[in-house]
Amino acid sequence: MSTPRRRLTAIDRTMIEVRLCDGWSVRAIATALGRSPGTISKEIQRHSDGARYHAQAAELRGVLHALCNAHHLRELAALVEIEREDWARRMQTLLRRACHAANLARHAGKPVPPALIALIERCYDRIVADGKAFHEAQPALAAADPHARRRGRAARRIGHNLLLRLDTRKMDVLRFLSDARVPFTNNLAERDGRMMKLRQKISGGFRGVTGAQDFAIIRSVISTAKKQQWDVLQTIIGCSSTLPNHLQTA
Repeated sequence: MSTPRRRLTAIDRTMIEVRLCDGWSVRAIATALGRSPGTISKEIQRHSDGARYHAQAAELRGVLHALCNAHHLRELAALVEIEREDWARRMQTLLRRACHAANLARHAGKPVPPALIALIERCYDRIVADGKAFHEAQPALAAADPHARRRGRAARRIGHNLLLRLDTRKMDVLRFLSDARVPFTNNLAERDGRMMKLRQKISGGFRGVTGAQDFAIIRSVISTAKKQQWDVLQTIIGCSSTLPNHLQTA
């Protein structure tokens, strides 16, 4: 009687992502997880953007994602300033103009015109194609050890990896154009978690679980009050049981 195959868990997928970042081979990861190399290889191919395996995307199948374009703009700025790659400058300009168009539409309470979205997508595809042509024409990167036996894919430049991500996840990059609920960046989410990390770095953590929970609750209430445009002080000293009745949903 054959043994039923056990599905990869969230912990398994997290371990795959961490070990890949640490430079482990597929065979080593498979041995550590007690799986076949073929299973791990297919998992990585299925949920990789060409540069990196994403454990969260693999676990949350069927959920729509949006990538943070503030990170993309920072990566593109580095390519413009350091590598002098022209496609990066054009993509940087396109994303900023697309963000401006989305903001104008939101302020007017209207969706971005479909014709404008189509135009932006065509410009996006053209820039990606030009960037790919540029990188494919570049000489291959020299190996760190020319005598070592090469395994896996050939090394790629940073700009080439970014291009592959922008190409394979185009819908996630431009989702803010078609869905007004999706912001251009995830800076708001990062700001919510920043104070906890800051407290961790400066104070070294908390003396007990109760203090950490109280801090998290206070920061959560303050963050919610700002997003709902409430008076922060009145929210803190007011009756907490009535707050849910005043929440505005997107």
